[in-house]
This record gives sequence, structure tokens and C-alpha cells, in this order.
Amino acid sequence: MQSNPRILHVTKYVCVPILVVGVILFFYGFVNDFANIVGIGYGTIMGGVFIFIMGLFLVATEEVLERNKNENNS
Repeated sequence: MQSNPRILHVTKYVCVPILVVGVILFFYGFVNDFANIVGIGYGTIMGGVFIFIMGLFLVATEEVLERNKNENNS
């Protein structure tokens, strides 16, 4: 169970900067009425969220596999 926190920490360190850049682009485009920048910012935010969800999925899958392995050895 040592790799679970590492994957979550890496996911956090990757997703937070992506989300910050996406929010900045979104608000910049929204305030200055640039529809293209709003779309890029929205897509960046969704990409950061998608990466975070995939990281959570990897951790959950690893947890289930480890639990099944421990049950079969008992």
C-alpha cells in the first residue's frame, strides 16, 4: 500500500497547475469577451479534472487488486 499515496501526490501536483492555468485562461477570455480563449480555458479545466479522475481510478484499481490478492492467499 506504499504506492497509493505516491500516485495521488503525483496526480495532485500535475492537476493543480493545469487547473490554475485553465481557470486563468477561462476568466481572461470571459472578461475580455474572447470566445476562443474561453473554450481553451474550459478544455484545460476539463483535462485537469480528467487526469485527476484517471489517477483516482488507478489507485482504486490497485487497491482492489491488492485486496483480492490478500484474500486469495488466506
